[in-house]
Amino acid sequence: MYKLFIRPFLFLFPPEISHHIVVALLKIPFVSFLLGIIYQYEDVHLEKNIFGLKFPNPVGLAAGFDKDATFFDEMANCGFGFIEVGTVTPKAQSGNDKPRLFRLKEDEALINRMGFNNDGVEAMVERLKRRKNFKVIIGGNIGKNKVTPNENALADYEYCFEKLYDYVDYFVVNVSSPNTPNLRALQEKEPLKKILNRLMEINTSRGKKPLFLKIAPDLTNEQLDDIIEIVRETKIDGVVATNTTIFRENLRTPNYELQAIGNGGLSGKPLAKRSTEVIKYLSEKSNKSIPIIASGGIHTAEDAIEKLNAGASLVQVYTGFIYEGPAIVKKICKGILEVTQK
Repeated sequence: MYKLFIRPFLFLFPPEISHHIVVALLKIPFVSFLLGIIYQYEDVHLEKNIFGLKFPNPVGLAAGFDKDATFFDEMANCGFGFIEVGTVTPKAQSGNDKPRLFRLKEDEALINRMGFNNDGVEAMVERLKRRKNFKVIIGGNIGKNKVTPNENALADYEYCFEKLYDYVDYFVVNVSSPNTPNLRALQEKEPLKKILNRLMEINTSRGKKPLFLKIAPDLTNEQLDDIIEIVRETKIDGVVATNTTIFRENLRTPNYELQAIGNGGLSGKPLAKRSTEVIKYLSEKSNKSIPIIASGGIHTAEDAIEKLNAGASLVQVYTGFIYEGPAIVKKICKGILEVTQK
């Protein structure tokens, strides 16, 4: 029903408008209740006990969908085992100029240059205080404000980490979005170690919650080797692989359309292969010692299983949810069970 009726209707509108329509629908109590009846799927064999957390299932919602933690309880009714809110910054910011989100229908992909638009971390905390569903795991994805120079970035990450600490179950440090100027420079060895070491100091003093680093798919093997070294040195818990890509290879969408869209991070099916390559490389080079949350191009159960076989412990969807609809989580969970219970 979603692909036949709902998606064609939503795709009549610009992507950001469609997003607001979906959020408004989710907030209708009857709709939210109905989603829970239809799409929640529980099985003890899907449960994952990782990093001291109990995940109802290994399928999560990636950061960027619920940037401000305004509808995570409603999204939990779609069956997600965990939901990552953010990316959030210390101060509210409007993000980049619109239009900044584009569909590539022929590729089942998106290009976004949102620019960390959000209401700020304090507004997020107030919403998380009203959390109703404590069964689903909530992650907090943190970033820096656009106006903050890189030499002061640590203070932004530190501020978000401290503010969110009591209200999320795990953290993800985002230094890999291509849509904030110079942000990806923070993936370099020394600035990244400085940020992660400081956050781990705070983390240890507060009781220690799982801390992950979200990386770009565009890193070279040498840079991935550095990531493995950094994870080991800083003793963070793992990696989210991957963020969106700036590359545009092998797309069906005509070049003139891509040129008209311009800059931004590409997500969806075209990212699947590279995301899996990064996961496999990190897993093999680290002798499977680094826990990985897979993100990038997961639209089907087969996509998710491929990521798990490559070395991931958990998977996240975003663009796949938009193209496949709310049934995606249940389908992936069933597919995983079919494979693991043979």
